[in-house]
Formats: sequence, structure tokens, C-alpha cells
Amino acid sequence: MPRLARRRLLAGSAAALATLASAPWARAEAPPWPTRPVRFLVPYSPGGGTDVLARALAEALRPALPQPVVVENRPGAQGVIGSDAIARAEPDGHSLLVVTSTHNLNKYQLQHVPYDPLRDFAPVALLTRQVLVLVAAANQPFADTRALVARARAHPGEVGFGATEALTAFAGHEFNRRAGVRMEEVQYRGGSLLMNDIVAGHLPTGWTSTASAMPHLATGRVRVLAVSTAERTPLLPDVPTVQEGGVPGYDVSGWVCVLGPPALPRPLAERVHAALARVYAEPALQERFRALGLQADLRGPARLAEFLRADDAAWAAAAAGRIVKAQ
Repeated sequence: MPRLARRRLLAGSAAALATLASAPWARAEAPPWPTRPVRFLVPYSPGGGTDVLARALAEALRPALPQPVVVENRPGAQGVIGSDAIARAEPDGHSLLVVTSTHNLNKYQLQHVPYDPLRDFAPVALLTRQVLVLVAAANQPFADTRALVARARAHPGEVGFGATEALTAFAGHEFNRRAGVRMEEVQYRGGSLLMNDIVAGHLPTGWTSTASAMPHLATGRVRVLAVSTAERTPLLPDVPTVQEGGVPGYDVSGWVCVLGPPALPRPLAERVHAALARVYAEPALQERFRALGLQADLRGPARLAEFLRADDAAWAAAAAGRIVKAQ
């Protein structure tokens, strides 16, 4: 290599290293945290599965932190409105987003999303993996997935399904595609509203999280027809999968994570993750998770970043019509 070219290469490398070293996430030390109340912003309605999870974490964190933890709901546009607020928030760790896999999926389903779900947020912690459930009102003339498919085929367009955001909507339309039926989507602003209509018998079926469905199972007015994953979940071991119900190849799942504004320093994100790790180890929170039907899967910023990139690639492939392996 000519001497001049080598000098330019070395100079460019030094400049790149200097830029990386000055990036917020590369700082060796994080500022004090928390110095004022911490806000978990949930971009969905109160009472849904993500809201229930955020409030359980806030309650567990309060004794462990010198500042209170509050939950704020800002629903709208399938989570976009609340997420956009965090993308523009101060990167000091006091405003954090608790969001589902809809966060990645929205850009493939909505016409306009004002941010990039990977570039415009800092990864903090993966919280749970999300098994979806297909629920039905007990007054409906079907008690399992096979009977539902038969009913939907005999009455195209007459049996609707409720959904709350992009993931549950995808679950319903994927069921349509693989089962060869036409069930119309009914959009809800949150899992609690969907479940209220299921319990009341106003909505035939719906796709929602286990956290949304579990509190209603004892009423006797809700049936869980199937779980969305390829294998049964230990949360509901007696509930068959959609595949067991005669719909081959069906496998849909989601997740919930914590994200921060894009310039959130990596050491500060690690500090938030460490606080979460401490309360995840507490038996009381573990029991709360079991009661709510939540599958804990805590991962820190680096592992979450890798997970989100893989998840985004999977949805991009699905949007392009390619078959992908669920993450």
C-alpha cells in the first residue's frame, strides 16, 4: 500500500474511533439515576397485557429505587403515538417505553410511522416472550379450533375476530390464510376492552395476550380455544396449539421490551437493566408473573439489540411473502 494511502487510512480509522468513543452509548460512566420519578410509558390502553406487566414491574421497582416509578398510558395508532413521544424524550433514563413486538411490525403494516423502530430507540431490556391466545365467548356455537374453522367456512365473513394492534391483527389474518377462512377483523384500543366484549358475548373471538385473558378465565364466560405457538405453553398446559386444532404451520408469538430515547447512554441502559434483574430474582415477582400468565425472558441491552435486529428481519421476510422461522 502506498505511504500516502496508508496515512489516510490510519487518519480515517483514528477519526472513526474518536467518533465511536464520543457516542452517548460508549461513555464509560453514566450520570446518576434516578434523580426524579421514572416514567414507564405504555402506548396502549390501561388494563391490557402490556399495561399489567408494566404496573407489576413498577410496583416491584419502587422499594428498590430512591425515586418512584409511575406508569403512563398513551394509546393510539397501534402504539405509534406513545412510542414517538419516547423517541423525542430526554435521554436521561427517566422516560422509558414499554412496548410489544408491534413496535417492529408497524412499519410493515402502517402507511406512515414517524420513526425507525431500530435506529430511533435505545435497547434497554427484553422483559417477556408473549404467547397469544385465541379466545372465544362462551355463548358461541364452537368450543374448539376445528369447530371454529368449520363455522367460519360455512358462514364466510360472519364470525369476526378482535385484535388490538399489529401483532394480534397479524395473528388473526395468518389464521385466516392458513385455515382457509374469512373472518373479519374488529379493531380494539386495548386488550381489556377486547376481553370485556368477549366476556359480555358481544365479540365471537379475539387474539390477545395470556396476561389479558387469564383474569377472565374463572368467569366461565370465556373459552381459550388455542395458543398461537407451535408448542403448548406451561402457562396453559391443557390448551392445544392452533396446529393441534387442524391448522398446519401456524406459529406466531411476540415479546415485550423496554426501550429508551435514541441517545440514551449504554451504561445508563445497563443500570436500568440491572435494577430489573434484581427484582426479577424476587420470588414475589416470579409468582406474580405466573399468576398473570407471563413468561419472563430478561435480556440486557446488547442481547436485546441483537434480538430486535433478528425480529425485524423476520417481519421483513414475512412482509415480502417469504416463510421465516419465528424468533
